[in-house]
Amino acid sequence: MPEYLIPKDEEDNDTEYHNTIRILSARPIQTADDREYTTDKTETAIETISSKKAPGEDGITSDIFKCAYKQFPKLIDTIYNECLRQGCFPKRRKRVKVIPITNPGKEDTRDPSKHRPISLINVGGKVLEEILINRIMHHVYTNNLLNNNQFGFTPTKSTTDAAVTVKEYVEDGLRHGLITILVTLDVRVAFDSAWWPSILKTLKDFNWPRNLYYLTKSYLSQRTAVMSTNTVRVEREVSRGCPQGSCCGPGLWNNQYNSLLNLEFRK
Repeated sequence: MPEYLIPKDEEDNDTEYHNTIRILSARPIQTADDREYTTDKTETAIETISSKKAPGEDGITSDIFKCAYKQFPKLIDTIYNECLRQGCFPKRRKRVKVIPITNPGKEDTRDPSKHRPISLINVGGKVLEEILINRIMHHVYTNNLLNNNQFGFTPTKSTTDAAVTVKEYVEDGLRHGLITILVTLDVRVAFDSAWWPSILKTLKDFNWPRNLYYLTKSYLSQRTAVMSTNTVRVEREVSRGCPQGSCCGPGLWNNQYNSLLNLEFRK
């Protein structure tokens, strides 16, 4: 089951296109650095972490972390800004505890797909994720980088807006005597399918600030997932996907798949 819930990036299966993306994503980036994190941004990110969320592998709860920040705000601010300066997401903050949740209606099947993996992330890492993705999405929205037809995980938009857009498109076609064909695409285990080289290539195309890019690149490397039962403990390297339950997952997913919405189709 760990092989299914914690998928690996298999380079042996690369096409020429995939190999090109890997090469481009590995090249250095020459953009200017972004500004440091401020105390209010760090404090806001910490307050965002719900006290009801289960702690990660280290057992430190959000309430404990919040108390620590009140005692040592400058120290924790300095640590996070040093992570940004060096483009380093600490390895111990990238260890996740995976809990398989059984999907409703599939309790009796032996198919591993009945499980949905939820990642419990150490609070210290989750706060750094929150600060990072807030800065990333600020850069995205300020520079209007996302396609207007992106509705998922987007402020002020919802699935209702997507449905209304389709409805208006179909109605316009009917008024002009046209035939409209709808093609849908369902990405299987979507978050687990997020491909790191593609995410990094997209950030480069967006002229990402250098320190934010390298911090994201560090975040998407040397990740470890841990699963345990009463008698078995399994550790597995993670080389693909965005952890379900992470702060960065939805934002990185939108950035990666934005290029799909920008494709131009011939009539």
